[in-house]
Amino acid sequence: MSDPGTGPDADPAPGADPAPDGGTGPGGGTSAQPDAGSRPPGWSRRRVLAAGIGGVVVLAAGATAALDLVNRGVLPGTSVLDAIDGACSIPAPTLHTAAPGPATSSTFHSAARNREVGYTIAYPPGHSYGDRLPLVVMLHGFGGNHTDALAGLTPAQALALRVGGRPLPPMAMVTVDGGGGYWTPHPGDDPMAMVVDELIPLCRGLGLGRPPLPIGVMGISMGGFGALAFGEQHPSLFRAVAAISPAVWTSYAQARAANAGAYASAAAFARYDAVTHAAALAATPVRVAAGTGDPFAPGVRALEAALPRGSVVDLSKGCHDGAFFVAQEPPSLAFLADHLVAG
Repeated sequence: MSDPGTGPDADPAPGADPAPDGGTGPGGGTSAQPDAGSRPPGWSRRRVLAAGIGGVVVLAAGATAALDLVNRGVLPGTSVLDAIDGACSIPAPTLHTAAPGPATSSTFHSAARNREVGYTIAYPPGHSYGDRLPLVVMLHGFGGNHTDALAGLTPAQALALRVGGRPLPPMAMVTVDGGGGYWTPHPGDDPMAMVVDELIPLCRGLGLGRPPLPIGVMGISMGGFGALAFGEQHPSLFRAVAAISPAVWTSYAQARAANAGAYASAAAFARYDAVTHAAALAATPVRVAAGTGDPFAPGVRALEAALPRGSVVDLSKGCHDGAFFVAQEPPSLAFLADHLVAG
């Protein structure tokens, strides 16, 4: 279903996320109508190209990608120079996976969002419907939906990753359509309430994240900001947080200039500002990763200064692009697994 007011020209965002074309992971399921109204056209020029051959996923990206976003006013002009002169160059990750577990997609009517929303639930290798498992809520980026919350991977592939030569401990993953409003409440559309009051109870009804089994939250770009906001606003619900290239602005004026639809108002920015409320994560393990060439790096540095001691912040070479996102998915998932799955 389309999101009113979040069309490609109405809401350009520095956090626009490349991701592969949608589709459910192995295991099939009912095809769901994605929340497609917030997907800008032309993303195929900058999307992650992934091919799973013999359990190996390979990523390709280039300077054309940055130029596409600069032309649309999404990233500053220096981003294309970074891409050309190598500031964005990081080793293309080769991701090793086992045979993925099953996944299923469907829809439900969200009272909080006032529309039908699609979702996907994926299981790790060796597990299936009916198994009780810890749960990862994976939040998509701007312009995305439940089919492309991850970069270069389906949810089932992500759960089948081998990190450091070892499989991830078993946990389930759910993705869902959150629109383009940065996972915060807007008039007539509250994606945060949808996740907390509708999606998670649905998953718990299936034995996923049902107490005492924990729930973690993860996201990329807009979804990375969302993961931080969910952890700050609901610290008793989310055991651990992982944010990749989170779209963190340092002021409402900056956010509004870049993306007028990100927050409903200045008061909403103040209520959900990740930096202001970082202290709420004092009892929550947090991992944040961002590239030093990312336009959101200043916001991430401000967040680093505000996060409680013990939080993990990885500021390393890279930009706000698919290569960096994919490279950070395995360590982010491993971090969550360390805190969600009993040893």
